[in-house]
Amino acid sequence: MTIKLNDISKKSAFRDRKSYSPEDIWAAGGTSAFGKKAGQSNTKVIEALKSVPEIEPFTEEEWKETVKHLADNK
Repeated sequence: MTIKLNDISKKSAFRDRKSYSPEDIWAAGGTSAFGKKAGQSNTKVIEALKSVPEIEPFTEEEWKETVKHLADNK
């Protein structure tokens, strides 16, 4: 079975986002300079993260299962 790359890209949630290589970022002057050129800043990122509602990555039951699994597989 083969999957065409175009089929995957049409379904991606990020299809409207351009991706950049590490070389692009370094050519812009590093991560901070790249962010500034892209219209972003540390302040904007921090404020965006603060405004997001807090969520737990796992339910209590999932945590218990994870800890048990880790203990069983030492």
